[in-house]
Amino acid sequence: NKVHRYFVDIIVTIKENNKIKTYLVEIKPSKQTKQPVFSKRKKKSTILYENYMYAINQAKWNSARKFAKSKDIEFIILTENELFNK
Repeated sequence: NKVHRYFVDIIVTIKENNKIKTYLVEIKPSKQTKQPVFSKRKKKSTILYENYMYAINQAKWNSARKFAKSKDIEFIILTENELFNK
């Protein structure tokens, strides 16, 4: 079992409704947050890489969610859809 270090992109603390709230924020392209779609046009190496990266990201994010929950903070993932109102 390999141990990896993972750092979120941003830690944000803001005031919401007179409460201080902290977020662990990961910023990713929307494509990387969804299960890869098989296509006959893609090379086998591309399909393998996309699935590998998806699995790695899911493991990171599950760990980040557990860590955040243990610290009473929230983990969120932002994509171009949230950042640029797409």
